[in-house]
Amino acid sequence: MGYALLAGAIAAEVTATTAMKYSEGFTRLWPSVVTAVGYVLAFALLAQTLKTLSIGTAYAIWAGVGTAAVALIGILWMGEPAGAAKLIGLALIIVGVVVLNLGGAH
Repeated sequence: MGYALLAGAIAAEVTATTAMKYSEGFTRLWPSVVTAVGYVLAFALLAQTLKTLSIGTAYAIWAGVGTAAVALIGILWMGEPAGAAKLIGLALIIVGVVVLNLGGAH
């Protein structure tokens, strides 16, 4: 159940961050509302996740997957450039999350 809640927290955070881009500095109502609700939901779900998962594992996954997902959204749907350095950085984020989780299993 912890990982399902964590997936929901990640989805809410990614949605909120994406909506923030469309809020135009919180000058557009509905994207601003989606941003606020998304972040509240993300933190509420993350808090529930921490009841069953270690903070290091949960936060590493939440932050890493969220960061990588938002970067990919920027590249795929918002026209941001996907240079070699950015793609290497994304790969390093993913590898880092995996290594942190493998280190916690021992």
